[in-house]
Amino acid sequence: MPHVTLPREILPADGRFGCGPSKIRAEHLAALAGPGAALLGTSHRQAPVKDLVGQVRAGLAELFRLPAGYEIILGNGGSTAFWDAAAFGLIERRSQNLVFGEFGGKFAAAARAPWLEAPDVREVAAGTRTVAEPVEGVDVYAWPHNETSTGVAAPVERVHADAGALTVIDATSAAGGIDFSVHDADVYYFAPQKNLGSDGGLWFAAVSPAAIERIERIAASGRYIPEFLSLKNALDNARLNQTLNTPALTTLYLLDRQVDWIRDHGGLQWADARTRESSSALYAWAEASSFATPFVADPADRSPVVVTIDFDEGVDAAAVAKSLRANGIVDTEPYRKLGRNQLRVATFVSIDPEDVRQLIRSIDYTVERL
Repeated sequence: MPHVTLPREILPADGRFGCGPSKIRAEHLAALAGPGAALLGTSHRQAPVKDLVGQVRAGLAELFRLPAGYEIILGNGGSTAFWDAAAFGLIERRSQNLVFGEFGGKFAAAARAPWLEAPDVREVAAGTRTVAEPVEGVDVYAWPHNETSTGVAAPVERVHADAGALTVIDATSAAGGIDFSVHDADVYYFAPQKNLGSDGGLWFAAVSPAAIERIERIAASGRYIPEFLSLKNALDNARLNQTLNTPALTTLYLLDRQVDWIRDHGGLQWADARTRESSSALYAWAEASSFATPFVADPADRSPVVVTIDFDEGVDAAAVAKSLRANGIVDTEPYRKLGRNQLRVATFVSIDPEDVRQLIRSIDYTVERL
């Protein structure tokens, strides 16, 4: 199918709108090729790299406004590794998992480990969300702050349940782009390849004193825990500003630059306003459009960082995405497993709101001519 050639004047300055890996700012890539290059190929047990890990931990602690006693820990692998680590070293007996998209479902699957009781899974249709409910015997309540696959956001709210129960939040596509109070979570974990403008290969978590106590108690309980997936190992190594195995240095350097950039512009409050400016433009356009509709029906549940837009049957969203790609506007395709006639657009903090407005013009122009 031939594509529509877009006029230069409506093209975004940067055509990257993917939900992860996401846009990395050119200034940070230039810094990586400059002063950052001296770190690559050096020992992760020596001061320069350990100092970088310490800078990242301190920067994230300031960005998230950590209360006294909370710590930033990190480990090798991404959020997928953290789900397994949590099954080994964070869930004591049973979890409650809220599932309103692909990634909440993946943590729920990891929580079905044979040494744990079957999780209490609360699953709803894609595009909607459910809420946690206290259940006797559940010691971890878990859900995504932002569901990357569907564009549904859920508030971070502590669950007041059994004494010692932990609230555990998957923040991979929310961290750095949605303001929140970390006081309301015991574990706020993420990989940094979305709002935090970095690459993959590491996971990070802000952990409360209660979560630290749980990690240490399970580690001392005699439960078998693989060394690579040990949260106690991650905690101990983080306090030494290192990881168990060689960390992804590029990821650390780019993350450090992004955290500084967000903090310099006003922190999470500024980042939240910026992502909401971009996402609001898309939602308002879809609501006014003759062929598009926001996939998430309830405005209160709509994500400010991942926008999903359904198209009418008369418009082939896949053809639109393919035509946009031919013009250098990339990664607007929907999440593959949803199977919907829609576009999915990241409005992460690195993405300029004006580029989002240009994307809207480009979509309209394309649909009119396809």
